Amino acid sequence: MSAQYDLIVIGSGPGGYVAAIRASQLGMKVGVVEKDELGGICLNWGCIPTKALLKSAQVFDYISHAEDYGVKVGSSKVDFGGMVKRSREVAGGMSKGIQFLFKKNKIDHIAGFGKLLKGNQVEVTAEDGKKVVYSPKHVILATGGRARQLPNLPIDNEKIIGYRKAMVLDKQPKSMVVVGSGAIGVEFAYFYHTIGTEVTVVEYMPNIVPNEDTDVSKQLERIYKKKGMKIMTNSEVTNVDTKGKKCKVSVKTKKGEEVIECDVVLSAVGVSTNLEGIGLEEVGVKTERGQVVVDEFYRTNIPNVYAIGDIVKGPALAHVASAEGIICVEKIAGENPEPLDYGNIPGCTYCAPEIASVGMTEAKAKEAGYEIKIGKFPFSASGKAKAAGASDGFVKVIYDAKYGEWLGAHMIGYNVTEMIAEVVAARKLETTGHEILKAVHPHPTMSEAVMEATAAAYGEVIHL
Repeated sequence: MSAQYDLIVIGSGPGGYVAAIRASQLGMKVGVVEKDELGGICLNWGCIPTKALLKSAQVFDYISHAEDYGVKVGSSKVDFGGMVKRSREVAGGMSKGIQFLFKKNKIDHIAGFGKLLKGNQVEVTAEDGKKVVYSPKHVILATGGRARQLPNLPIDNEKIIGYRKAMVLDKQPKSMVVVGSGAIGVEFAYFYHTIGTEVTVVEYMPNIVPNEDTDVSKQLERIYKKKGMKIMTNSEVTNVDTKGKKCKVSVKTKKGEEVIECDVVLSAVGVSTNLEGIGLEEVGVKTERGQVVVDEFYRTNIPNVYAIGDIVKGPALAHVASAEGIICVEKIAGENPEPLDYGNIPGCTYCAPEIASVGMTEAKAKEAGYEIKIGKFPFSASGKAKAAGASDGFVKVIYDAKYGEWLGAHMIGYNVTEMIAEVVAARKLETTGHEILKAVHPHPTMSEAVMEATAAAYGEVIHL
């Protein structure tokens, strides 16, 4: 037996570490169990290092097109190893930042693998096999997720890789097939294609980035094809032959089967939850379809045991896990937090052009029975976008025609991931279309496209 804690969090990703810090702020003695680097997948192998790689590709792309901006430079060359090294350094720095925050907030990092035991206990197995049992008052499970594997696409980390390996390959592949076109798939497709790899994207659904509004999906597909990327929708990888020097990827399409040769296959078909070995069955924590069942404050069916992040129902996004963690510990501390509004969660994809969205798509709004007003403003009509050489894309807004409620917004373009927060805040405040239309937006900016799209929805657009 060991030290007494008010709260032990199992997992130190953006759900776990944020929950731990907020709990400490609320006066709890907190320990966080983590067997790997602090920060979880997001900081070490997800959100942060991928953005560093994408920035490297963007810089290379800028230099390659410098003459478009009236700048003459010598020939540019990709240093793939240098890009990977920078990405790892950025991730390492962020992980050290979490160590600092833990120290500042007097949170203990308990190194090892955490497992629930009956009687509200947590057993931690250290790397050397030594086990220590803790008896906290509360336990939050925040064990996150990993790359999902398909039976016909087994990851061997040589010929068939997941996103972690895609970040640290020894050398840049000449050709790559990306299976799946969600955020992970299109971000890596952009990165590798931009630095010179021949990329084919295979998507089972009719559109790439299938969770986005159809207009956004179609625009990204057009842009990617124009860049020279091969996009195959309504297509399924049935087999990958890895016996030879190259991979032979069998793809079933509407026209029949096609075989594509490539150096490496990236499986980007979603996320699986990390529920194995953490004691759920022994303790009796209820799960459903590979996720822990919780209430609106993340309580499981076992008293004083909670779960947040990728392992519960909802979008598998870092900012969702963080919000859930804060709500969870505030409820534990006797505060009165609002349950999370899952209908107002922004989604961002950091390929180029970027994608950002929140709320209902046009199809979902119609399905829900709304009479709607739709406005679109293309960045080709934006002075700031034209000046930046980034006129691809648009802002699309959807309002309820009767009351002016902002039902959704969907953006594709340069820096739109920085613009979506306006919509999230406005929707939270129940702002109407008329109020957005009359709120003066600065000119010239990318963000004024939100006001212009709203003006288009209400028949008052000036610059179209």
